[in-house]
Amino acid sequence: MTTVGVELGDRSYDVAIGAGVSDRLAGLVASRFPGARRAAVVTDETVFALPWFAAVDPGTPFDVHRVPAGERAKTVSNVEALCRAFARSGLSRRDVVVAVGGGVVSDLAGFAAAVYHRGTGYCTVATTLLCQVDAAVGGKTGVDLPEGKNLVGAFWQPAGVLCDTTLLTTLSAREWACGRGEIAKYALLASAGGAAAADEIMDAPLDEQVARCVAIKARVVTADERETGGGAGRVLLNYGHTLAHALEAAALRRGADVRHGEAVAVGLVYAALLARRLGRIDDDRVAVHRRVVERFGLSDRPAGFETKELLTYMARDKKAGHDLSFVLDGPDGLELVRGVDEADVLGALEELACT
Repeated sequence: MTTVGVELGDRSYDVAIGAGVSDRLAGLVASRFPGARRAAVVTDETVFALPWFAAVDPGTPFDVHRVPAGERAKTVSNVEALCRAFARSGLSRRDVVVAVGGGVVSDLAGFAAAVYHRGTGYCTVATTLLCQVDAAVGGKTGVDLPEGKNLVGAFWQPAGVLCDTTLLTTLSAREWACGRGEIAKYALLASAGGAAAADEIMDAPLDEQVARCVAIKARVVTADERETGGGAGRVLLNYGHTLAHALEAAALRRGADVRHGEAVAVGLVYAALLARRLGRIDDDRVAVHRRVVERFGLSDRPAGFETKELLTYMARDKKAGHDLSFVLDGPDGLELVRGVDEADVLGALEELACT
């Protein structure tokens, strides 16, 4: 087992990574929530049906609250439904919410915990690769609106995260791709110090890949928890996400199936093309981006989206101000670039679709 600490003063917590660490759930609840008399276990229909879920035990009386599987579950109405269910079960502010699932469940349950009784503690058993390497760590919780991804949410840190890598054996190929898109992001974040750093992450065993990604995120979150550090803080974790969120929002509107990690892979290559168009990086650096994405078996091509529609969603993205803003690579590494001209944004989209 590997433990990575997220150091945030009295809100610090550990992320445990390895085979079988989900068995530590009762101990985690007992140590972090000594006054809890009840737990609310939130999961989705897919995870609930898996054989191992019957063994989930927070060590205190609990109710299971199921939400639909998939991104469409991340709605304000489902937050209300969860909070009402918490109230009916008698959950108090001293009790605990336990998220058992992937990124959608951790985002949804974490946000419900953040607003129930104005803040009820929670912890996460992360069951997907995406959740383990990214979504469960850092305290960003929230839901989507028809106008865009993650537009309603709160910063609410978990009391602990358990990343049991044995649970990943049940994942579909699409879910593996979803997580690998985020690992590709972390490999490119690491590669700012040289392309070899990306290879180290890509070549590592799975447990170490998860631990390396969590460690990178933990360092960034510790330095800039609430994304107030300007263009060089936590916002850098959104690398590739401006287009990715636009692709996901457009897919949700039309009923298409685009997974987060798949969209991030496209967004990473797009960010490189946009940075090259702005004279920030050269062809070799674009090639590094393509190599990392291809190494994880991911596509760098969007399919069937209108550029004007994507532009609208990118302008609404949560990291934007009143202009088009992107995290872009450059001579000094990644930074937030504001006021990118619309013509360059559209030109890079056209280049992405054609190359």
